[in-house]
Amino acid sequence: QVQLVETGGGLVQAGDSLRLSCAASGHTVSYYVLGWFRQPPGKDREFVAAISWNGDTTDYAESVEGRFHVSRDTARNTVFLQMNSLNAEDTAVYFCAASSTGRVGNYYRPSQWYDYWGQGTQVTVSS
Repeated sequence: QVQLVETGGGLVQAGDSLRLSCAASGHTVSYYVLGWFRQPPGKDREFVAAISWNGDTTDYAESVEGRFHVSRDTARNTVFLQMNSLNAEDTAVYFCAASSTGRVGNYYRPSQWYDYWGQGTQVTVSS
């Protein structure tokens, strides 16, 4: 069983940066695809970014492309989401997730591909 814990959320101003971390425990996720999702207030959860098991391949939602950067530290069983140029539309609860069967790419964005989820961390961007 994999446990995921996100940290790094908070309240920031528009234009600021924030870095989220997600630490995995209970089982190595070295060969898992790791992803980030978010759920804005009153909306459904949506895909944000994903990274392959070896870090060579990444995928981003169009809304964050060029502003967010996903990376992973396999030795530390941790995935990161660097968020730059934040705006009010980025306000959401951010979740990390791990997929044992999915891959990185548009077809694998749906949350159904992910087996394990963190509890989420709130990111609020004031305009």
